[in-house]
Amino acid sequence: MESRGKICQANLTNVEDFIFLGLSDQPVLQGFLFGIFFVIYLSIIIENGLIILITKFDPVLQTPMYFFLGNFSFLEICYTSVTLPRMLQDLWTQNRHISLLSCAIQMCFFLILGVTECLLLAVMAYDRYVAICKPLYYPLIMNHKTCIQLVVSAWLGGMPVQVGQVYYIFSLLFCDSNKLDHVFCDIPPLLKLACGDTSLNEISVYADAFLFGVIPFLWILNSYIRIITTILKLPSATGRSKAFSTCSSHLIVVGLFFMSAAISYFHPKSNQSLGKGKILSLFYTIVTPMFNPMIYTLRNKDIIMAVRKLFFDKSY
Repeated sequence: MESRGKICQANLTNVEDFIFLGLSDQPVLQGFLFGIFFVIYLSIIIENGLIILITKFDPVLQTPMYFFLGNFSFLEICYTSVTLPRMLQDLWTQNRHISLLSCAIQMCFFLILGVTECLLLAVMAYDRYVAICKPLYYPLIMNHKTCIQLVVSAWLGGMPVQVGQVYYIFSLLFCDSNKLDHVFCDIPPLLKLACGDTSLNEISVYADAFLFGVIPFLWILNSYIRIITTILKLPSATGRSKAFSTCSSHLIVVGLFFMSAAISYFHPKSNQSLGKGKILSLFYTIVTPMFNPMIYTLRNKDIIMAVRKLFFDKSY
């Protein structure tokens, strides 16, 4: 044990950076991937930026639901900007090296924004619960001050824990290899590179996932059980249809994000999960932020009208 510790410490001095293995080593395919990811990143910025713009300036959309949606769109831009620009740089330059400090910073922002997304989705579910289940009290409960407090709590709520989590991960000895089987710095591939017993780190990952993943998901699930129960009691078929349409978009987004993220983090040090986790991590960090604006806009008449006013009404 003592000799292994010395070997680890000796090898630790050689691990000054990590090398992303990425998705492919073929230069031709890397150029193709650069084009695909560049288009995706551009579409994420444009789509979510458009939602931020119309929810900010359209008088019809000055409600708590669209206030949260605007914040969610801003979060999606930040969330993808933590990983995608670096991936594009690596694909363009074919230099996949990243320093330990840069890796730690990337992981820290990635985890903080990931937790913010979980909490903000829970806040949005609570907003829909109050709007449908307690409509008479909605203006009183979801006043401007409460909305601000909920958004600030979502953005800052997980920050101390995630900073501690990153510090805990990078306190490990990385003595086996510096080749990171991923496209950005994430916990599962880093734990695979650590030498020694990482069981406590895995427990902390599970505890973190339960606190900021499972609990918000259960909150969302409970909110929608109450919402659906209330909707089914509505006497009007038109009222039921309208209520379902305002909630279905959020449910789709919740399902896509939580399912892919849960599968990725279910086995932090499993070889099998690392292969799938690389693809799934791209799904919930890149693909869903691209489709989320489409999901919200295609089923929302208010946003469609706001977009038409923005581009076709000169008096907007």
